[in-house]
Amino acid sequence: MAVLGAGAAGMFCAMHAAAALPDSKAKRVVVVEHSVRAGNKILISGGGRCNFTNLHCKAENFISQNPHFAKSALARYTPRDFLALVERHGIAWHEKTLGQLFCDGSARQIVTMLEQECADAGVEFRLNTRVSSLSRAEPGFTLRLDSPNDGEQTLHANAVVVATGGLSIPKMGATGFGYDIARQFGLAIVEPRPALVPFVLFDSDQASYCDLSGIAADAVATCGGHSFRERALITHRGLSGPAVLQASSYWQPGMPVQLDLAPGRDLTAPMRASPNGRDYAALVRLLRQIFPQRLAERWVELHSPQDATNRSLEAFEAHLHNWRLVPAGTEGYAKAEVTAGGVDTDGLSAKTMESLKVPGLYFIGEVVDVTGHLGGFNFQWAWASGAAAGRALASA
Repeated sequence: MAVLGAGAAGMFCAMHAAAALPDSKAKRVVVVEHSVRAGNKILISGGGRCNFTNLHCKAENFISQNPHFAKSALARYTPRDFLALVERHGIAWHEKTLGQLFCDGSARQIVTMLEQECADAGVEFRLNTRVSSLSRAEPGFTLRLDSPNDGEQTLHANAVVVATGGLSIPKMGATGFGYDIARQFGLAIVEPRPALVPFVLFDSDQASYCDLSGIAADAVATCGGHSFRERALITHRGLSGPAVLQASSYWQPGMPVQLDLAPGRDLTAPMRASPNGRDYAALVRLLRQIFPQRLAERWVELHSPQDATNRSLEAFEAHLHNWRLVPAGTEGYAKAEVTAGGVDTDGLSAKTMESLKVPGLYFIGEVVDVTGHLGGFNFQWAWASGAAAGRALASA
């Protein structure tokens, strides 16, 4: 069998399939990867420490046209299962906020762990190798491969697993090849779009705020009826930070994004309760409870109350809790952590990830229309979908 892609999902699928297969050349598992090394996106994840899962993972943490599709795979391979593997390899880890688990050391440890598991199971890697064509050849498939070292090759496989990822971060080699394969075999595609991606603001808003690039504050970001409370960050072109990245996965062009910049607070209540101290300096002092000095001053400068009446102060307070922006766009796939959309789950088995119309053809990981929230959920989908397909292949 052939696994296309040596990322998180591909390696995880390969090691599960190979470990359960008889030791036979006719049953070998080959991973084909166009990059010169495996696990490139793993290495840059989590600031280089790999946010490898989330303890609170559930189907509600994923976006898909079929919100139920991910339930089966996630239930059969859980965060605790992956954590047990990490600990078996002696990798030290720690929990940050909201159930996010990271390596104490480096993301390289996760890649090394997967490579070791694959080596122990007898998986063959063909790196720096591209698939020039894939065709049906009963029984199974024929792959035409091209490598700078080995030239053109032909590989026959009884099954093919597409684990080629999405369009995010093209400088690392991301392409739409997995979608091309799906279309070739008649599977539908949910239109891909950048997700977990910074927003770009219109020029007028950039002029008002973006010279404060690097300043962050606690916020609740809401888009498309979904709200996330984490940090929001001003960038040189717009907005980012965990809260904003989460909201971006639900954004469509023209949609507004609301930010509550003082969640759970009523900052102007002391001022409204007293007839004294109702001036610019007093407002800045109040905002300094939640904002850095420069942002506090800028917010008051741009949104100063019309007068010192309670009604105006209440309007000022309300604006803090409902700052409404319509982004000009996003930073696109170059800065997107993941790709939303992908192979339509209506054409796949939720238990095995196999195509319902093309036996022996599987799709796993980011190429599928299942996109996790920020915080280790996309890795957990890679592990769960990879394990589901690998186990199914081993028992086929």
